[in-house]
Amino acid sequence: MHGMNSSVPAVPETAPLRLAGATRAEIGQALLELDVPERERNMRVSQLWHWIYDRGVREFSAMRNIARPLLERLAERHTLARPEIVAEQVSADGTRKWLLRMPPAHAGDKGAEIECVYIPESDRGTLCVSSQVGCTLNCSFCHTGTMPLVRNLTTMEIVGQVLIARDRLGDFPGGAPPSDGIVPSGEGVRAVSNVVFMGMGEPLYNFDAVRDAIAVLTDGDGLSLSRRRITVSTSGVVPEMARLGAECGTMLAVSLHATNNGLRDKLVPLNRKHPIEKLLKACRDYPGASNARRITFEYVMLKGVNDSPAEAKALVRMLKGIPAKINLIPFNPWPGSSFECSDWETIERFSEIVFNAGYASPVRTPRGRDIFAACGQLKSQSEKLRARARMMLEESLVAAQD
Repeated sequence: MHGMNSSVPAVPETAPLRLAGATRAEIGQALLELDVPERERNMRVSQLWHWIYDRGVREFSAMRNIARPLLERLAERHTLARPEIVAEQVSADGTRKWLLRMPPAHAGDKGAEIECVYIPESDRGTLCVSSQVGCTLNCSFCHTGTMPLVRNLTTMEIVGQVLIARDRLGDFPGGAPPSDGIVPSGEGVRAVSNVVFMGMGEPLYNFDAVRDAIAVLTDGDGLSLSRRRITVSTSGVVPEMARLGAECGTMLAVSLHATNNGLRDKLVPLNRKHPIEKLLKACRDYPGASNARRITFEYVMLKGVNDSPAEAKALVRMLKGIPAKINLIPFNPWPGSSFECSDWETIERFSEIVFNAGYASPVRTPRGRDIFAACGQLKSQSEKLRARARMMLEESLVAAQD
């Protein structure tokens, strides 16, 4: 495993097992190991599920309809703790970014630090979650892609990001929204109404954990998110795209960024393995794709690279016949990048060509740039947020909230 060394302490065998983020099968296994009779087990799973995911409780003792002896035995061996929040940053526009530390998953694992981002709008609250620690794709314009892959996140660690966001935003019963942030104001709109797998990593390279996390998020007796409000973004892992549609039924987003293989090979190296022709066929075949369930194509606007009117017209021709929405993303600069964002007039001209061809072509408003939470900017601060640097960050956050 990347970056591991022999000095990493082993995880003690007695370490509590986390149930916040667990699947129904994992909760059932925990009860089996406590010798809960089979005839009683399904009922207990449902009760625990309700308290963990519908009520958002943090302690077993808060569960009111489960016998105390069982709760005490659960508490001896398990915990409802979330991942640790190492740092929280709040942007001027209400975007929030959390640096989260996951505990060691097994002996030899030093744990993991990842980032997730919350973006509030008037009618929705979108949580951008990570599926891997780091990334293998090395997309040349992406800051996150400069970080090597450490490991996949577990289902529990993916769901844990949503639990933390709901905790912090007062989204569970009895919770209160933070006084320093902005949350959706629409009637009946939950603080976390949408989830996008657009954080660190390539979700389809961690398919099983992502699929199982989606099952937890969409379970009607718990977090109860609509599958149509969950979007999984891929850079083009063609072999897994059909499985995503068939087994998860979520919305699909494709990081496209170019209209020919020569340029896309440079911007998205995965294209050398799965070229545009194969990617577009997988999109045309994506289960459930329709005008009501359009595929989102993400296209980052890079000055002088992929932003000409000719490329806008090529994009329109290329996507013909696919129920599509095209998200134009102004490039978010990051230190060391050789790219620049297209001029605003260029972006508008590109958008107009796409729109006139009959495609929705919103220009994504950059959010959270001041805290490096914008699209393509996520990169774990594991090595940077140490000692003095972390202290300075905490001081600046406190000053910003005074």
